[in-house]
Amino acid sequence: MRWRFDPAAAGWVLGLFASLVLLATVGAGLGWIRSFVGDVLAVVWVHCLLASVVWLRPPMRPLLALLVGLVVEAAQYVSQQTGWQVASPVLRIVLGSTPDWLDVVAYLIGFGLACVVERRSLVNAAR
Repeated sequence: MRWRFDPAAAGWVLGLFASLVLLATVGAGLGWIRSFVGDVLAVVWVHCLLASVVWLRPPMRPLLALLVGLVVEAAQYVSQQTGWQVASPVLRIVLGSTPDWLDVVAYLIGFGLACVVERRSLVNAAR
């Protein structure tokens, strides 16, 4: 692991964040499409966030991004089983509150996209 700053990845972080905010607000009426696409993009966003500040041997960044999504999903499951709720409505929207296997599928698709981004950035860096 090596700390660094990658301005291109930081640009993607900002762009993806704006997309996620638009999807959560303007796309609120899109139902499962909003949540599914949001979950896919969230994994890619975490990957780009990691890529903007740290270099890790491939495929660690996509795996860490997937792990973050899976931990969030596991926390949703535990909180549902124990009756615990996140008090902040904003955090409830960001983290979600209902576990769903479709979310895991979305995280896996996001992982695949993050692997493509990782591979593409490695090819570009080698040039």
